[in-house]
Amino acid sequence: MDAPTKHRVMLALRAEKALGLPVIPAPKIAFGKSSSRPMPGAPAGLPAGASATAARQAVVTAMRAARTGDLPARPPARPTAPVSTGKVSTAQPAFSLSVQGPMLMERIAPFTSPVLSPEARQVALSQLDNSEVKGCPKCRLAQTRTHTVFGEGDPCSRVFFIGEGPGENEDEQGRPFVGRAGQLLDKMIVAMGLERQRVYIANIVKCRPPANRVPLIDEVAACTPYLMKQLEWIRPEVIVTLGKPATQFMLNDNAAMGKLRGRWHAWRGMKLMPTYHPSYVLRSYTPETRAAVWGDLLLVLDALGMPRPSRPG
Repeated sequence: MDAPTKHRVMLALRAEKALGLPVIPAPKIAFGKSSSRPMPGAPAGLPAGASATAARQAVVTAMRAARTGDLPARPPARPTAPVSTGKVSTAQPAFSLSVQGPMLMERIAPFTSPVLSPEARQVALSQLDNSEVKGCPKCRLAQTRTHTVFGEGDPCSRVFFIGEGPGENEDEQGRPFVGRAGQLLDKMIVAMGLERQRVYIANIVKCRPPANRVPLIDEVAACTPYLMKQLEWIRPEVIVTLGKPATQFMLNDNAAMGKLRGRWHAWRGMKLMPTYHPSYVLRSYTPETRAAVWGDLLLVLDALGMPRPSRPG
């Protein structure tokens, strides 16, 4: 047997094994010559005296039949779910940044559902909160929360702020950004010439993580479908992500905030601007940090076609 023929036979046998078909032992005959005996293990229906070439063709036919459903193909591997121990590991990443296929397309392709009327948006958001979020048991955060924090604001807002998760004050009141960080966010919104009631504010998780830790992978996976519905129904022009966890989730990018903020990103046909979280600004209350955040917010105003305030932020 020459080398090319041997290579083709090996590939056919590997494909045959991968599809779960019975293995055809290699016959002790010379290829290209007819034989009076059928090949051992040849598919049923192969006539006696068939050549090795005919046998190989029968194998190819059988493999094609398996692909089209005439023969049972090997079942797909069952996906394995991560096992949660309930312990918080500092080495565990907050998010999986290897999204591919349809999930990746969901982060890129614009929403195709019809745009809802203002009244329909409010009804849909209220129903989602009351019927699903408030009693949600999907992750361990449900065991320690006081209140869920759905989000609030104008369902027709042009700007949607996304934070990491509720803190202690938010957990007690059931409202987003009402603690010290929320007070600073309010000042940022007013400095832009906006009002809190005219924007929308939510988080990637609706329940407070214990000790305000970063949400874990399974918690984010369980909760963010609610956020996706909020974004789909509100359909803002600009999304502002506050801090690294929210930015990493929305952009599927684990780069440092210093590299992500200050420039525009695309998310499902909308503009997305990352900036520092107000709690980080409070911890690092320097002129450089405040100037960076204010610069990001000015870019948001430019994108909205709104005038820049005459006084510095």
